[in-house]
Amino acid sequence: MSGVVRTVWCVSAVLGMTMLGAGCEAQSSSVSPPVSQDVCDPAPDGRNPCPQTFHRPRQAPLSQMAQIGRMLFYDRALSGSGKLSCASCHDPTNHYGPTGNASVFEGGADLHRQGRRAIPTLTYLERMPPFSIGPDLGNDDVAPRVIAVPNTGNQRGSKSAADTASSAAHIVPQGGFFWDGRADTFQQQAGGPLFDPDEMASTPERVTARLNTAPYRAALLALAGARGEKDAAFLREEALFAIGRYELEDRHFHEYSSRFDAWLEGKARFTPLEREGYLLFNDPQKGNCAACHLDHVTRDGLPPLFTDHQYEALGAPRNMAISRNALARYYDLGVCDAQSDGRKAFAAYCGMFVTPTLRNVATRRVFFHNGVFHTLEAVLDFYAVRNLQPEKFYPRRVDGKIDVYNDIPEQYRSNIDTIDAPFDRPSGETPALSENERRAIIAFLGTLTDTDAPAVTPPVDTVTGQTGKRQNG
Repeated sequence: MSGVVRTVWCVSAVLGMTMLGAGCEAQSSSVSPPVSQDVCDPAPDGRNPCPQTFHRPRQAPLSQMAQIGRMLFYDRALSGSGKLSCASCHDPTNHYGPTGNASVFEGGADLHRQGRRAIPTLTYLERMPPFSIGPDLGNDDVAPRVIAVPNTGNQRGSKSAADTASSAAHIVPQGGFFWDGRADTFQQQAGGPLFDPDEMASTPERVTARLNTAPYRAALLALAGARGEKDAAFLREEALFAIGRYELEDRHFHEYSSRFDAWLEGKARFTPLEREGYLLFNDPQKGNCAACHLDHVTRDGLPPLFTDHQYEALGAPRNMAISRNALARYYDLGVCDAQSDGRKAFAAYCGMFVTPTLRNVATRRVFFHNGVFHTLEAVLDFYAVRNLQPEKFYPRRVDGKIDVYNDIPEQYRSNIDTIDAPFDRPSGETPALSENERRAIIAFLGTLTDTDAPAVTPPVDTVTGQTGKRQNG
């Protein structure tokens, strides 16, 4: 893309820090100090014995640029088919994630081209740092400096839910948008699907033509200025920037309105099963989920995102529902494929994909980068018995042996996590999580669903009558 790429920043005097966001406002005059985990485990009756306060993004009317971005977000005329908008994949009624069970979305100019990866949510990205490779900074929302990457022999560090700071010496990829971190700003992210031939399948010329006839044209030009009228590329970049502003400013992209948030503040209680799941989620010998899906208020008083923004290779099975996977030589290797000559220069990270947020995960029906699993039960089974019962997940080769880790070439399989619980159980041992314990964790994950979903009707295009949803035929 050409033109100016602008990163949206918010500086909070309250927090004394800089972060990505639409604005910051203290919801309380104080931030709770760090507390001891064992003392503050949920009480037997499910209440939080150590209520905390935290800062939420500022709620304010959308800026004019964000209002334009909202109309762009629902505008199907921008796509190559004229039938897809951003909202077609990122459905506001499902927390800006996909609706349905399809592993990948079908798009393209004819609506019959498969996307390459599962559709991620657009929620809780406001604190995403730019992509970098450097020391693991645990619970900080800042990017480390980029340093040299080992071609071979990089030792993957263990990660523990009990001590996320213990891995700080390890060099890890982190940050960036998409499953592979290839974009650093909302503006860049918005342009990815728009011009992808397998997704919205638009072209710069088509977008320019639409911007010149859309009902929001005058408002966009008023903000783009004289250069916007003369420079089509600049105007397109302003349109992408507007979409980014909408995603940053509209509170429904980062509500922090789940029952878990209320529990953190001492305003809700866990059920007995949810309480058990929470404790298992944080137990480094059991679920160990919080090692990557951080679930505590940050040291700067921000609510947890349930991700550390880092990348992991988990060895997800090859998904044969994706047609390109029928080609034996085809592999999607994630973060290393996003870099120039990455399979050599970034070999230590081939097969790694970003750790997604677990907020609203209970409403999803597609999991992992390739959408190979469709229920949380299947995901928890994979975590618990991947190495103990590989026949449940991987096919058999012609020689009868199980083709474990069949979606990553053998030379990169050392990148796969086999040392952290629950993946650390060797063959013949009891799984780290029983079936009942897996069900308890799933019950806890249900507390992460936002309760204040958008109830507004998508804006209607006054020229075409479109409301942004996909139309077939």
